[in-house]
Amino acid sequence: MSGVLYIVATPIGNLDDMTYRAVQILQQVDVIAAEDTRHSQRLLNHLGIRKKMISLHQHNESQRVEQLLEKLRSGEDIALISDAGTPLISDPGYPLVTAVRDAGMRVSPIPGASSIIAALSAAGMPTDSFSYFGFLSQKNAERLEKLKAITQIEGTLVLLESSHRIYRLIEQMVEVMPDKRIVVAKELTKTHENFLGGQALDILNLFDDDPALTKGEFVVLIDNPREKKKTGLTDADIEMLELLLAELSLKKAVRLCSQLSGRKKNDLYQVALELTSKT
Repeated sequence: MSGVLYIVATPIGNLDDMTYRAVQILQQVDVIAAEDTRHSQRLLNHLGIRKKMISLHQHNESQRVEQLLEKLRSGEDIALISDAGTPLISDPGYPLVTAVRDAGMRVSPIPGASSIIAALSAAGMPTDSFSYFGFLSQKNAERLEKLKAITQIEGTLVLLESSHRIYRLIEQMVEVMPDKRIVVAKELTKTHENFLGGQALDILNLFDDDPALTKGEFVVLIDNPREKKKTGLTDADIEMLELLLAELSLKKAVRLCSQLSGRKKNDLYQVALELTSKT
């Protein structure tokens, strides 16, 4: 019987965020594939775990895949971990997971810490619809173009950034989206955890007042809601539609609301779909 590839989430800062199940899996597997073996060795030492480790990072992943597939075929279980958080989320592992699945072998997730979900849960921004873009380009011109492009996507937009580029990123956001509400989540679960909120210029002013705020790892969230003017409906129209939806089918509610308000059925239908999806 072939082995199992476990995708194990590790803490993003606070080592106490390691789950019991993750510890058990790391204790029982035959091999641990780590993004940086020296970095991960500190975590394993903290947990009292001694296991064979093999490096798997963006520069050697294609060469490691076949080696790890052979281990799985021979019945060995493997745990994949990254430096912090959930593997494959802006971290190595995608070619390996794809290859293991294509080979008909089992891949099992061991969920845990994720900076993206941690930031979304505490930032005070809508979470019913969000899009994740990871790290944008290191090149100023490419990053600027990407920022312009993602403003066309509705919902909460989520980016990652490092201390080396966070100031420049926010500067470009002042240019591209000066009126958007932004939250910068800094050093999540660590000693200097902080949530900075406001418009992009407000964030820059905070950085200027305290340069230490630009140090660390960041999740940047942008509130980019649907423009109400797209439907032309008033609050009274939407309230009427909500009342009708509570008693009638969607189609009947839309038809009756259109008759009573004089609004277009297509506009009402789109809003009705959004309202019913939230219930």
